[in-house]
Amino acid sequence: MTYKSTARRVGLAVSMTAVLASVLPTAAATASATKVGRAAAPVSGWCPAVDGHRVDCGRLDRPLVAGKPELGEVGVSYAVVRHSAPGPAEGTVAVNPGGPGETAIEKAEAFAGGLEGLLKDHDLLLVDPRGTGASEPVPCGVTDAEYRFGTRTQQRAAVERCAKNLGPKAAGYTSAATADDIDAIRDRLGVEKLSLYGLSYGTYLMPVYASRHPEHVRDIVLSGAFPLALDPLARPSAQAVSSNLRRVCERGVPAACDGEQAVKDLATTAARLRDRPITVPITTEHGVYEKQFTEDKLANLLFESASSGVGHEPEKPSLLGQLPHALDRFVKGDAGPLRKLVQEEGSTGSTVDQAPYIAVTCNDYRKAWSKDAPPSVRWRQYDAALASVRPGEHGAFSAKGFTEGTTDAGDVCIGWPREHTPDPQPTKPALPGVPVLVLSGDLDANTPDASGKKAAGQFRDSRFFSVRNTGHVPELEPSGCVTGVSSHFIRTGEPGDTSCLRDLPPIAVTPVHG
Repeated sequence: MTYKSTARRVGLAVSMTAVLASVLPTAAATASATKVGRAAAPVSGWCPAVDGHRVDCGRLDRPLVAGKPELGEVGVSYAVVRHSAPGPAEGTVAVNPGGPGETAIEKAEAFAGGLEGLLKDHDLLLVDPRGTGASEPVPCGVTDAEYRFGTRTQQRAAVERCAKNLGPKAAGYTSAATADDIDAIRDRLGVEKLSLYGLSYGTYLMPVYASRHPEHVRDIVLSGAFPLALDPLARPSAQAVSSNLRRVCERGVPAACDGEQAVKDLATTAARLRDRPITVPITTEHGVYEKQFTEDKLANLLFESASSGVGHEPEKPSLLGQLPHALDRFVKGDAGPLRKLVQEEGSTGSTVDQAPYIAVTCNDYRKAWSKDAPPSVRWRQYDAALASVRPGEHGAFSAKGFTEGTTDAGDVCIGWPREHTPDPQPTKPALPGVPVLVLSGDLDANTPDASGKKAAGQFRDSRFFSVRNTGHVPELEPSGCVTGVSSHFIRTGEPGDTSCLRDLPPIAVTPVHG
C-alpha cells in the first residue's frame, strides 16, 4: 500500500535482496520479443544487463484509456531475464515491486540476485507500469517531497492539482489497466501462465490481474500484503504501531525498554503534537523544507517510515528501534532525538513526480465516501465514518490524526474529480483457486499481519506466514530465508520448511535508560 526511489509508502519495496540497489547498470538488449500489436519501439539504454543471464527487452503500445482512442496510447516497456540452465523455462515469474509507481526494470539485477536459485529454470518478467520508468513517465506537477512534507490541506490541494493537470488521461492509470498491460505482454511472449509475485502495492495489483485473467495464473506470492477491501481509515496500521513498540521492547536482550510505557509515551506525544506542532527543517539534495510535525506526521513516521528496512541490518538501530528512546525523551521535554529522526527520514525526499501514485490510489482504493457524490456530500460521508470510529480503534492516536497521516487513505483523495474517473476496483472479485503464499513482517505497521491475513482470506488455497522481526516486505532480511521459502513455493506449490521464518534475530533497540 502506501512508500525509496519514490517515497516511503505502501509500495516501497525496492529490492529482493539484502542490498538495496539505487541505480543499476543498463546495457543494450540482447534481443527484443515480438508477437502481436505494433512493432516494439527501439530498445535503448534502459534495458538492463544481468550477469549470467540473457535479457530480452521490448515495448508494447497500449490504449491509454480503453474505448477512447482519441486519448492516444502509452508505450509499456518490459524486460525478461532468461533462465540460465539449458532447455525451456519451467515457468515465468512476473514481479511488481510496489508503489503504486515503483519501477521494476531498473531493479533487474537485484531481483535476479534475490531469486537466483529460481532463475536457473524460470524466467523473470519485469514490467514498468504505465507512466513510470521506461513506460512513458507522466508528470502531474506534484513532487514526492512536496506531497510527503505538506500539511494535509496542502496534500489534498496537490491531489486536485494532479487531477486537473492529467485531465481525462487520469482514467488511464489504474491497477486494472496495468494488469491488462501485463497480460498483453504475456501474450506477446507466448507464455501460457504466470507466477505472480507482488510486493507491497504489488499485493493489490496481482489479485487484480488474477481476477481479470484467471486462466493465465499458475500461482501467487504476496509479500507485505493488504486486501482489495482495505480499510479506508487505516485502523489495522494504527493498532499495529502500538503492538510493534511492545514487541521490540519485549524481544531486546537485554531489555532496552518497557513496551507498555513506550505506548503511553506515544499517546502523550501524539496528544501534545495535536495541540502544539513543532517545526522541523528538512534538508534534501533538492532544497530545505520547513516541515510542520503534527500528530498526523508522527503517525506517518511510525507506521510507514518506521516499517521500512526493519530486519535488513538487525544489529543496527533502525528507525523503529530508536523510537522508544525518542518518545521517552520527548515526553520528558527533550525533542532532540525525535527531531533528529524526522530530519533523517525527511532527507530522502525527492523531486520524483507522484502522478502514478496519486492517480492509482485515488482511482482504485476503497474510500469512505461515494465516488459519485459531490464534494459537500463526500465530506459529510467521511465525517460520519470518522464519527463512527470506536474509542481505541486507532490505538494511541486520534482517528483524525492517524487517518491524516496516510498518503493514500483517509480524506486525501476527497477532491479527486468524478469526471473522467473510472469505477473503483471491485473489492470481492472472483479469484482463481491457485496456490497462494502470503508473507507479512510481524514488525510491519504499514501492511500488518491483520491485513496480510485478510489478503490471504481472499483465496481458497492460501497459506499465511508471519515473519518474525522483519518489517515491510520481509524479503529484505539478509539471510535469504524468506526468498528461499517463496522460491520453493513457486517451484513446487508448497512452502516447504518454514522454520527459519520464526528464527530471525531481534532488531537492535536504543536503550531508554542507560
